[in-house]
Amino acid sequence: MRVVIQRVSQASVTVEEKIVGQIKQGLMLLVGIHQEDSLEDVHYLAQKIAKLRIFEDEAHKMNRSIQEVNGEILSISQFTLHAETKKGNRPSFIQAARPELAIPLYEAFNQALIDQAIPVQTGIFGADMKCELVNDGPVTIIMDSKQR
Repeated sequence: MRVVIQRVSQASVTVEEKIVGQIKQGLMLLVGIHQEDSLEDVHYLAQKIAKLRIFEDEAHKMNRSIQEVNGEILSISQFTLHAETKKGNRPSFIQAARPELAIPLYEAFNQALIDQAIPVQTGIFGADMKCELVNDGPVTIIMDSKQR
């Protein structure tokens, strides 16, 4: 499981010209599920992200978690995070999980964050989504559950 974490001052996702998810201060997550991922990957990353200290404290040091700043999460499914680009110029997405595996794991990931008292908004799995965000910092971090 691979997640791109972006610290934001605001973010939203639109589907068919309608905002379906919107947050203020928090994290926008692009979430890619690999075909070999399991609930172990889901829980590992949800716990790491909930505790990740990337928000500023009074001394302007990245020392606070999303929980400590009462932030929100906008979680977007993103199968293209598992693109293979070694051969040719057209990416292969064969390593990305099929919807029958990806959807339950994506939903479990979002629920694992909610279970840690973090408000979570989402896009619509498989939809053509337009994402807007103001990256605060900018701070962007990539985490992969296979790289522990």
